[in-house]
Amino acid sequence: MKNQPIGIFDSGVGGLTVAHAIKQILPGESLIYFGDTAHLPYGDKSAEAIKYYSQRITEFLLDHNSKVVLVACNSASSSAFDFLKKEFEGKAILLDVIDPVVDYLGTKNYSKIGVIGTKRTISSGTYEKKIREKSPSTSVVSMATPLLVPMIEEGFIFDDISNAIIRTYLTNESLAGIQALILGCTHYPIIRNQISKIFNFNVDVLDSARLVSMILRDALEKKGLLNDSGTVKDQFFISDYTPYFEKIARMFFEGEINLKKADIWN
Repeated sequence: MKNQPIGIFDSGVGGLTVAHAIKQILPGESLIYFGDTAHLPYGDKSAEAIKYYSQRITEFLLDHNSKVVLVACNSASSSAFDFLKKEFEGKAILLDVIDPVVDYLGTKNYSKIGVIGTKRTISSGTYEKKIREKSPSTSVVSMATPLLVPMIEEGFIFDDISNAIIRTYLTNESLAGIQALILGCTHYPIIRNQISKIFNFNVDVLDSARLVSMILRDALEKKGLLNDSGTVKDQFFISDYTPYFEKIARMFFEGEINLKKADIWN
């Protein structure tokens, strides 16, 4: 299993932030990425729909011999991860992007934390529930920011439109006084600097990518599954072609991108 790839999936380009972090920490590992661009964003889908999409994609990644399946999507992590663990237990290492952030916060003493994410992630209450289990005295303020994913997927970043949308969300008075802000969507690190700027860089802005990558490295080391073959082959699949996906993929991964369309729904 050592030489088998690490499978990663998200609704679109957001999971590329996680894939990029993994390549920085584990450059000797091969990746197979699936972006479900036909169904993005997941944030406005029902929990049952997300479970179905996640199950089919996980089966696809396992069919491609993935030794790990990383759910690089907060909406899927909050709605489908427990289901996936039961469905595919023993077939691969399964990781989500929520638990590593919650575990990290358990080592801190923040009195007030903000969480932004899709409607599905926020309505699930997963972050609030898990944070309060570890830190009962911590105040958690959650806010759905549904325009951010389509904004990013359409390429509106680092411009007046994105700045106006980000500022409108993050200047909400409910977020006043937060010491940390969880980016509860793997798309959001793409606009992390813009988000930090709103808070004058005085708030700890947390994304899951590096935290997940370190936990993945530890899991592979513990099980003796680090790739030592010297052969690396990364593959990128999408369920519907979008020029912006390829543009972002090339931004994170230099050189030629082996990008293929895989219609796993028919």
